[in-house]
Amino acid sequence: MPSESAAEGWRAQKVISGARAPPRVGEGRGVGYDPVKLAEGLKGVVCRGLERKYYRFRGGRWYGGIATADCVGCNLRCVFCWGWQVRDNPAKAGFWCTPDEVAGKLAGIARRRGYTQVRISGNEPTLCREHLLAVLDRLEGSGLAFILETNGILIGHDPSYARDLSKYDFVHVRVSLKGASPEEFARLTGARPEAFELQLKALENLLDYGVSAHPAVMLSFSEPGSVERLKERLGEIDPKLVEEFEEEYVFLYPHVVKQLKKAGVWPRVAYSPDSIPQELI
Repeated sequence: MPSESAAEGWRAQKVISGARAPPRVGEGRGVGYDPVKLAEGLKGVVCRGLERKYYRFRGGRWYGGIATADCVGCNLRCVFCWGWQVRDNPAKAGFWCTPDEVAGKLAGIARRRGYTQVRISGNEPTLCREHLLAVLDRLEGSGLAFILETNGILIGHDPSYARDLSKYDFVHVRVSLKGASPEEFARLTGARPEAFELQLKALENLLDYGVSAHPAVMLSFSEPGSVERLKERLGEIDPKLVEEFEEEYVFLYPHVVKQLKKAGVWPRVAYSPDSIPQELI
C-alpha cells in the first residue's frame, strides 16, 4: 500500500486530472496508420543484422528491482509515452549494440545490484526479432528472469513470434494494452482502431504456445464501462488474464505533460512522479 503522503498526492492529482475531460474519440488527432507497416519501415533504421540501437542501460526500482536496456524505435505513437523524444528521432538517437553486449550489460547490472530480473524497455523490444531472440539465447542459463514489455502488435500479427518465444522458459511477457477499447486505442496512439485487436491476439497467441503472459492496461483515459467490456473479452481468451489484469496509469513527467497538452488529451486519472503508489512500482 502507498504511504499516507503518497495517497494524499494521488487524491490531489486525481482532482487535477479530472478538471479537464478527455476529448471525444479521434478529436484533435489524425487516425489511421498501420503499426505493422510502420514497424517494417523502422526495422531499417534501428535493426542492423543482429545489432539494435539502444540509448541507455540502467537499474531501477520497478518489479522490486530490475536491470533495464532501453531500446530505440516504436511502431506506436502513444500520446502519453515517456520515451517519445527517442521514439520520434530513431535515426539520431542511441548507439548500436550486439546481443552479447546487451546480455552482458544486463547481467552485469543485475549482478552488481542483486537483481534477479532483466528487461528490454524504453521503446518497442519486438521490432528487431532476430536481435531479441539472440539476446535471449545469451541469457539462457543465467538464472535471470526476463520480462518482455511489449505492445504486442507484432506478436499478434505473426503467431510464429509467440512460438519462438516459447523456447525460453525464463521469459514472461507483459502486453501493454493502449486503452480498453479500439476507440480508446485509436485516440491514444493515432493508429487504426482495428490494430487494437492485434494486442488481444498477442495474448491469445502467447497462451496458445504456453508463454507466460499478462495484460497491463492503460486506464488513465478509460471509462468504467469500457474496462468491464475489456475484461469480458479477456475472460473469453482465458480467465487468468482477468485475474492477472494489471492497471497502468500515466505518470506526469514534464515531457509527458508537454505531449498530452500538444495532443489535446488529458487523463482522467494520473500520478505525479513523486506520488506513485507502491502497487504500481
